[in-house]
Amino acid sequence: MESKVERLGLLALIKKGNKSSAIAMIGNAIIAAIKAFAAAFSGSGAMFASAMHSLADAINQGFVFVGSILSEKRPTPRFPTGFGRVINLFCMVAVIVVTIMAYETIHEGWHLFNHPAESEGIWLNIGVLIINLIVDGFILIKAMKEILHEAKVEAHGFKIAPAAFKNVGRSAPATRLVFYEDIVAVTGALLAMIAVIVVYFTTFDRMDGLVTILIGLLMFGVAFRVGYDNMIGLIGVSAPKEVADKVSQIIFSEPLVTDIYQMRILQEGRYYHVEALMELKAGLSLADADDIKFKVRDKLLLDTDITDATLGIIEDDGVKSWLPIDKR
Repeated sequence: MESKVERLGLLALIKKGNKSSAIAMIGNAIIAAIKAFAAAFSGSGAMFASAMHSLADAINQGFVFVGSILSEKRPTPRFPTGFGRVINLFCMVAVIVVTIMAYETIHEGWHLFNHPAESEGIWLNIGVLIINLIVDGFILIKAMKEILHEAKVEAHGFKIAPAAFKNVGRSAPATRLVFYEDIVAVTGALLAMIAVIVVYFTTFDRMDGLVTILIGLLMFGVAFRVGYDNMIGLIGVSAPKEVADKVSQIIFSEPLVTDIYQMRILQEGRYYHVEALMELKAGLSLADADDIKFKVRDKLLLDTDITDATLGIIEDDGVKSWLPIDKR
């Protein structure tokens, strides 16, 4: 019976895992195999660099998907705030993988720049890169939609991309990693296609090496950005202003709350821990003040992104501590 319960619990955790990273893992593994075959057949360095990037993406997304599953585990007496920061650890492992792959890609690019290789099978290379663009483009759009879903923002059509860039900071670490990596994947595929065409139709055979180096540098850029985001996530970072505004609105929706003396919202993964000291109307009994506190707490916990809320209450001191949103 216990093993059945454990299996059901594991299945529930897997279902909560980051969908974008799971799709990206499968898609990039297929693309890496196709590119590796094309690179071995044609000798294209740019195709090799693109294959390396797809392989790095597939490995990374595997790490990240496992991390996203573990981060959904419920809090325990030993870990009372939950496991939200586990995803940051797994993303840091992904950063190491990307950095190694970036170095190898730049190293190969430098070799090809100094010793250009003859490239064959242009139509095979172009066909593979078109498949790459379609698959990675699909993954990128999926990641953008996931960002908007996690940030609870509505956007449709051509508005999806700018809205995703604007709200990427409010998404889960796993979704951000997929988003940044697939921007580079799509860009890298376009650059690789340009290199294949230029090398085939011109005498500028060093273009292959230049594009390979550029793709490696883009991978370093992703590693730095993702590494920075997850480093501050491991340290403990405050929630974005939009989240603080939303929490303050929920607190002020209770008529007898006159002010917020102080508030701290800590972000862990895609979840938030709220600590606030509320000022209540003077003259309330302790029993009434307690009722208000628990009513506000229940309202906050209705938000699926808020895992816990610790609230304190004091009598209104007559000094405005929390400015309204429109006056900041």
